[in-house]
Amino acid sequence: MSRIAQRFAALKAEGRGALIPFLEAFDPDRDTAMAILRGMPGAGADLIEIGMPFTDPMADGPTVQKAGQRGLKAGATLAGTLGMVADFRQDDAETPVILMGYFNPILSYGVPRFCVDAAAAGVDGLIIVDVPPEEADEIAPDATANGLDLIRLVAPTTAEDRLPKVLSATTGFVYYVAITGITGTRSASTDDLAAAIPRVRKHTDLPIAIGFGVRTPEQAGEAARIGDAAVVASALLDGMLATLDAEGRATPATVPTVLDQVRKLAEAVRKG
Repeated sequence: MSRIAQRFAALKAEGRGALIPFLEAFDPDRDTAMAILRGMPGAGADLIEIGMPFTDPMADGPTVQKAGQRGLKAGATLAGTLGMVADFRQDDAETPVILMGYFNPILSYGVPRFCVDAAAAGVDGLIIVDVPPEEADEIAPDATANGLDLIRLVAPTTAEDRLPKVLSATTGFVYYVAITGITGTRSASTDDLAAAIPRVRKHTDLPIAIGFGVRTPEQAGEAARIGDAAVVASALLDGMLATLDAEGRATPATVPTVLDQVRKLAEAVRKG
């Protein structure tokens, strides 16, 4: 059983949902990003999503785009991102790690080599925004051979007759995009989610994580109650941004601020 499956099974036994916080690799620099990554499990993260910085992130809103730009400026590469995961695994062998990004850097790296190296580093799952099920053969065989879950996105606009095709190619968990549009621009209502998630559950037994627009502890608690997990990205990046100096560099407040946000989100998820 994968780390992702083990974690969701354990949380189900506890009767609660999961918190999946996001950080961008190398944002605003590698050391700061590593400090945040290492501190997230202790602050209440159940799984962790790491963004792979890319120059043309089509699904990302302004906040995540800027985080990616900071990461690239700080020297982020795909190999460097995998190196962060490998360093994290020296102290944490249990918390599932999911990489989120786009296919172009993986293609440039070499798909077979990437999947081998990702698994060796301790990556558990991949969310590749611009690889639909119709093109899954580009990476699915290598991912599967190396024990990497391929996590698919399902949106409010995903047609009923398309859901089985998308979900049959999904492993690990389903990522439900709560809004139409790009990340971090608005939030879905509780009523919208309560109506949408049962539609997805009809077609899968996998856990459902809700992201894109989950910003506050209250929203995270609701998302984890209606689904199985809440993914929080832009709110954490905004919180971090507020601590950076005029040149975009980390300050002594950066790591504590982000981890305090994670703690508040985790408390709400556990209550939810």
